[in-house]
Formats: sequence, structure tokens, C-alpha cells
Amino acid sequence: MSRGISTLRFSILAAISAGLMIAQTAPVPTTFSVNGDVATPLTLKSEDLAAMPRETVSIAEEDGAKIVYEGVPLAEILKRAGAPLGKLRGKALASYVVAKARDGYQVVFALGELDADFGNAKIFVVDKRDGKPLFGYQGPFRLVCPNDKAGARSVRMLETLEVVRLQK
Repeated sequence: MSRGISTLRFSILAAISAGLMIAQTAPVPTTFSVNGDVATPLTLKSEDLAAMPRETVSIAEEDGAKIVYEGVPLAEILKRAGAPLGKLRGKALASYVVAKARDGYQVVFALGELDADFGNAKIFVVDKRDGKPLFGYQGPFRLVCPNDKAGARSVRMLETLEVVRLQK
């Protein structure tokens, strides 16, 4: 009986180890997409972001240390995809962006809060932290929301930005 249990334990440990090895060696996507209700769906990589207007933003960590992120304003990326930005009124205000991470995490931004003529929230798609590419669980892309009081909408491992219009 104990030999059977030992064999079962070994099999379970081997399966867990194999799963961890596969998870650790799975390729990390080097792009993110902008899709949904946009005129021009995009698939972007770091080189594409490097060619766009870039900004830096400094964020204080809980211990007071400053981190400098570098990237592109989210509104600029949405404009390039043809999202309905600029003088939003009426039905266009019933639109939103779902930011999805590789690990399944999702957050929502109202399009009105991102529009420069309306809410003008400063939200960035970043690919650098303190001058270096984002590491492991941070990237290769993440959203940074410097004016949010909590960091829950700063989506790491950004994979997709989906524009949704509730009314047309």
C-alpha cells in the first residue's frame, strides 16, 4: 500500500514539475493588440511604440522610492487605431476600453475619461522602467495610471486593448 502511495506522490510531483517547466518556458508575447470598434486594428511592438510621441512619468513606490516609466499616452495609441476620440458627445460617451492582461486580469476605462477634450486622464502604455525594458511579470508592456490613488488599473503584461461602443 505504501509503495502505491509513494508512486502516486512521485507521479503528482513529476506532473507539477513538468507543468512549471512548460509555464516557465512558454514564449512571452512581444506585441499587444488594439481591436474592437476601431477603424484600424493594430498589433504593436516596442519598435512601434519607440516611433510614437513618448513621455516619462514618475511614480512613487510605497517605500517612497521613485520609479520612472517611459511610454506612449494611451489616447495617442487609440487615435492611431481610429477610436472615436475628440469632442465626444451623445452616444460616443457610451464607449469604453477593456485592457486585458496575459494572466486574465482586466480593467475598464471610459472613453470619455481618456479623451483630451473631456476627461483628459493621463494613462500610458509603457515599455521601459528606469530606462530599461520591463522585466518578466511587468511586461513587456503595461499600463500606468499615475493619477489613480491605487495601482489596480496599472495593468501589467498588457496583451489587448479592446474598444467597445454600447450604442451606435
